[in-house]
Amino acid sequence: MIGRRAILRLLSVFLPSCVLSGCRVEVRKEADGKPILVATTGMIADIARRLVGEEFQIVQLMGDGVDPHLYKPTRDDLVQLIRADVVLYNGLMLEGKMQAVLNRLGEAERVYAVCDELPVQILLGGDDHHPDPHVWMDVTLWRSATQRMSDAICLAYPEWAERVQQREDALVAELSELHAYGQAAMVSIPVSQRILITSHDAFQYFGRAYGLEIQAIQGISTESEAGLQRINEVVDLIVDRKLPAVFIESSVPRDTIDAVVQGAAARGHQVKIGGELYSDALGSTGSYEGTYIGMLDHNFTTVARALGGSVPPRGWKDRLSEQPMP
Repeated sequence: MIGRRAILRLLSVFLPSCVLSGCRVEVRKEADGKPILVATTGMIADIARRLVGEEFQIVQLMGDGVDPHLYKPTRDDLVQLIRADVVLYNGLMLEGKMQAVLNRLGEAERVYAVCDELPVQILLGGDDHHPDPHVWMDVTLWRSATQRMSDAICLAYPEWAERVQQREDALVAELSELHAYGQAAMVSIPVSQRILITSHDAFQYFGRAYGLEIQAIQGISTESEAGLQRINEVVDLIVDRKLPAVFIESSVPRDTIDAVVQGAAARGHQVKIGGELYSDALGSTGSYEGTYIGMLDHNFTTVARALGGSVPPRGWKDRLSEQPMP
């Protein structure tokens, strides 16, 4: 549990009205006595569930379809963070609107940025001189983040280390197989069509790991503006290369992609929307796509199929849902 001094500092900075009014903030654990692990994003929460099983209560702050770039912590989030025994967040400024809160919590123990220990030389550049935070798009990098999560949990609860490490070993092996599927799926796409066009620049690690050229209309953060010049540049690329498909994203408005499709049509080239990809958030809770492995299986399969590759109808695990065309 985070120390009393850290709790008071957090409350004094981020909940001043509550402090001034003398109201109470409940920070006790649930009645079942399980340690509480708070994860910011679905990608982190899903891996944590695989590592700890039923031993922890997992609290995921950002729900289905939530954009972490724009997410602002609520009062309930602050209370959950204060109650936590372990806090896991992405880092690399993904949770930009939460960074002040996370930095303050970082003065206490058991608060971990799961990507901040990745070697600088393997990170890609991002906006405002920060590294690109979308490292989960490369399964090998997220495998390293998984090991970081496991180490954090084992450090906090050494009595469970053996069980957590056994689960980590099984999960790392499965992630290695997923990575191999992604490579095979992208290799099946004709070379001239290995270009992925999306709304915002979340897929650079995906492109580097799996051999695709990535062209996005917006920058790394969804706060960045997409100008008419950039839309025209993308339209020129689509028409010149006769690309068959572009892609929308589940957590980003589709307006700019629709504008690109219309622009290509006005120049005599019909480009379809090849599907909806998961970029900054998992699929629906309770679905296969609502897991990290399901998210990447969906993305690999959807991209390969739309760009002319050969993949199983329902993906690597034969578990993908039927996706209506956007």
